[in-house]
Amino acid sequence: MILTSEAPAASGKTQAFLQQDHQLLIDGQNVAAVSGKKIDVVDPATGQLIARVAEGDKADIDKAVTAARRAFEGGAWPKLTPSERGKLLWRLADLLEENLDEVAEIESLDNGKPRAVAAAADVPLAVDLFRYMAGWATKIEGNTIPISVPYMPDAEFHSYTLREPVGVVGQIIPWNFPLLMAAWKLGPALATGCTVVLKVAEETPLSALRLGQLIQEAGFPNGVVNIITGYGETAGAALAAHGDVDKCAFTGSTEVGKLIVKAASESNLKKITLELGGKSPNIILPDADLELAIPGAANAIFFNHGQCCCAGSRLFVHRDQFEKVAEGVAELAKQIKIGAGMNPETEMGPMVSQIQQDRVCGYLESGLSDGATALCGGQKTGENGYFVEPTVLVNTRPEMKIIQEEIFGPVVTAVSYDDTDQLIASANDSPYGLAAAVWTRDISLGHKIAKKMRAGTVWVNCYNVFDASLPFGGYKQSGWGREMGHEALNLYTETKAITIQL
Repeated sequence: MILTSEAPAASGKTQAFLQQDHQLLIDGQNVAAVSGKKIDVVDPATGQLIARVAEGDKADIDKAVTAARRAFEGGAWPKLTPSERGKLLWRLADLLEENLDEVAEIESLDNGKPRAVAAAADVPLAVDLFRYMAGWATKIEGNTIPISVPYMPDAEFHSYTLREPVGVVGQIIPWNFPLLMAAWKLGPALATGCTVVLKVAEETPLSALRLGQLIQEAGFPNGVVNIITGYGETAGAALAAHGDVDKCAFTGSTEVGKLIVKAASESNLKKITLELGGKSPNIILPDADLELAIPGAANAIFFNHGQCCCAGSRLFVHRDQFEKVAEGVAELAKQIKIGAGMNPETEMGPMVSQIQQDRVCGYLESGLSDGATALCGGQKTGENGYFVEPTVLVNTRPEMKIIQEEIFGPVVTAVSYDDTDQLIASANDSPYGLAAAVWTRDISLGHKIAKKMRAGTVWVNCYNVFDASLPFGGYKQSGWGREMGHEALNLYTETKAITIQL
């Protein structure tokens, strides 16, 4: 259902931000790109220009890394106590919360997501992440270890470990959750005492730039956080390959993740964490409560317009309930109100760009030409902007591209099954392993199936439940390492063993 009513204008505060000269944040200063080039930023709901930002590239990455190295090795940052680092993170969370409405509007205009969703989920989750990590700043501890040295039987030793910040970290974030991905990356890096060069997606740079202003307002020392707007092929590649970066953390496609690994291995063998693609199975068992499972399945794929790495894009339903579930999800899809993110009635916004709209529509054309049937949707919609109809596809075959590859749009393939054991094999038959879900009244069975799923996150009778304390990441080609939770801290620290002979 496409909305025809016009969206209200952004607030005066947001409009004033959009009209600023958006530069790079390097060493605490707003500076133009060395090349002087700019990137156009458009509202994906209209295709209209809303801002221009600096186009950083290798020269700017070099400057930012130099600033981050200087801040890590000298100046105020390494002298701060863990408690003081925690206070800075908490102050940043407070500032972000105080500016929630403005940041939600920026996110909506830049990314296309409903402003109400950004205000209820994206910004509060980012605030909570910073507060969670603020608490960990004082709890990064080593151990004392009693050792036995067989070849020195009479010697006594005192051995212990220290956990120290890994150093200068390059972080590259995607466009689907721009603010939240920045928080997921920055929180553990800053809590552990690292310094950061953050390369944001060229499609959605604005909320990170506003966050950079809040970081400076919170009182972080210059050079601790540097923010570069630019293209992945230039700025992102230069950051991944930089010889003075100690670690690179990337969220995005598996294809680009492999390039990041190659660049890191060919430079200085820097540490890598990756949160990559997904093709997540969403399983509805015969005993499931369909009044819960059907809207749950719709939320699993249509949340954030399907532009979600853990989207439940493969829906498995027992043959006895298949028709009821598939048609039920399709009916809910038909009722979704599609429109500009700033329209308060909007439930689903546009794809982030023309490129992404074309990509999703290409998959739809491929699936339909291969024999799949659309119970609803199946094409782009709207006179302006980059909208795609929520789509439910049936009559698919395992070898189809729409089954095998990540579409990253509001498209779900519904597949029937008879045998539960074969179902598990089919659900795990993917190069990805980011997330999965099971719907059942039998919690014991839910536990058993969850253990069999090759995925980093498994939801039972729910979907898209996130918390700063829950680790998030993937098996197989969905990545290395975890975001959030205390596990993320391990990825930003080195362990040093010290032994003293007494």
